[in-house]
Amino acid sequence: MTLSQLLERIKSSPDIHRAGMILVHNGIVRGLTRNGHQVERIRVKVNWQRLSELLEEARQRPGIVAVEASLKEGEFWVGEDLMYLVVAGDFRQNVLACLSELLEAIKAEVTEKEEIVIAGRG
Repeated sequence: MTLSQLLERIKSSPDIHRAGMILVHNGIVRGLTRNGHQVERIRVKVNWQRLSELLEEARQRPGIVAVEASLKEGEFWVGEDLMYLVVAGDFRQNVLACLSELLEAIKAEVTEKEEIVIAGRG
């Protein structure tokens, strides 16, 4: 699903009139590891069941109107999109907290990644 499609889904929510903010996270493949090694590509696995559970939990949070996500599984190159996460809600504080906590949970509980570094560089 594209980012535009996710935004359209969010905006078509029956409760969108309660929203004062839509926040978007676009995760991409970065070119360096945390240790400074040059990345060639990345492999990603997704626990789809856990993602579904986390999204449903986020949708129940106070002030949250809609939550949508699109994650990719497989092998990807530097600069490619990996994840879109979109949260709509009433006030900035609710939306920021929801997106931040949901993103951390997805990174910890949903995705597994393996960075493939360029041999001899880094």
